[in-house]
Amino acid sequence: MGKVRTFLPRFFPILLGAALIVLGLMMGCQDQGEEASSAAGESAGAAQSRAAMEDGGVPGVFEDRILFGQSAAFSGPAEELGTQMMIGIQAAFQERNQAGGVHGRQLSLMTMDDFYEPDSAFANTRRLINREGVFALIGEVGTPTSRSASPLANAEGVPFIAPFTGAEFLRDPSLDNVVNLRASYYQETEEMVARLTEDLGVSRIAVLYQNDSYGQAGLEGARRALERRGLTPVASWYYQRGQDRGVQLGPGRAGGGHHDRAYAPVARAIALACEDIDPVFMAVSFVGSNALAAELGPDGTGVYVTQVVPLPEDTAIPAVAAYHTALKNYDADAAPGFVSLEGYLAGRLAIAGLELCGPDVSRECFLNAIRNAGTINIEGMGLQYAAGDNQGSDAVYVTVIDSYGEYQQVTKLGGER
Repeated sequence: MGKVRTFLPRFFPILLGAALIVLGLMMGCQDQGEEASSAAGESAGAAQSRAAMEDGGVPGVFEDRILFGQSAAFSGPAEELGTQMMIGIQAAFQERNQAGGVHGRQLSLMTMDDFYEPDSAFANTRRLINREGVFALIGEVGTPTSRSASPLANAEGVPFIAPFTGAEFLRDPSLDNVVNLRASYYQETEEMVARLTEDLGVSRIAVLYQNDSYGQAGLEGARRALERRGLTPVASWYYQRGQDRGVQLGPGRAGGGHHDRAYAPVARAIALACEDIDPVFMAVSFVGSNALAAELGPDGTGVYVTQVVPLPEDTAIPAVAAYHTALKNYDADAAPGFVSLEGYLAGRLAIAGLELCGPDVSRECFLNAIRNAGTINIEGMGLQYAAGDNQGSDAVYVTVIDSYGEYQQVTKLGGER
């Protein structure tokens, strides 16, 4: 395949040394369609849950265990994100199970692959709630899939714990069944614009985003952050879901090309832009940080990514040190990473809610316990919830890829490239 030309608007050459925010670059999803087919018959767990409910019990809560459900991408372009979230949750659950469980109950996780497709997420969520009888849903991956799945959970009063997305609609205070862990995309893009304008004196910022609800959230967050400073994006471009080699920067629509991993369009956009200019790149946490660094190789030096959890290697933080131990015990070959760390914290958050609720577990008790806890302390990391505030952490960390392909946390932009 020949070289893809980078199309730039006429004003773009004056952006030498300015900034290009690269965000919203995860593969999106088509609108919800017909329900995906599922395996016939009723699982043993579903039969147990149904029997418990018929006896007036709580779905997913048994004498010796509590069942959680996760619909996420375990294949396809977002496979790495779903898999790493699952690994982190399972590491936290195993850690607690080996210590005797929560109030004598072991924690188990049922996972279903939604391929990062909203229709599959809808079907999986309905099955997990109605057929498998899970106590709660945890670790949903993505904005389009959460938009499809969360209304089902809300309608049934099923806790929707720590979705891996910063989408603003999940921060709606009326969603009293949603328990967010991470900072929002609006907070990430605010930090981006603040650092670009304050640290580098940049006033010309362009946005490249994916044309779906995830990308639109990033674009809107950047627009609001710029507006607060009397600025507007000097340019914005989008690419369609599934694009990779056809990504172009410029006024025309890019076409053609597909890719197998979600970070590919980010890497392609960076390579294209750097053929003609020397911009500053920033991406939101959902990009898949570790995979992006590996894909970029030496070209990744100086690329910034905002994160919503600390550096996974910073074992001076007690929560991160505990994560390392739990991860090693769960899978000795698993490498620490931002996503599995977030999954581990999600699992610990679920455990904290169960502990606070006490032995007589119910969904309402679980949710009320978290909302009324004030601060939930996870090995020195505080998560704060309250009535009308379903997001535990507001922390945004700025990281940069160094010359070794590793992420380093920075407090100020500049000097690392």
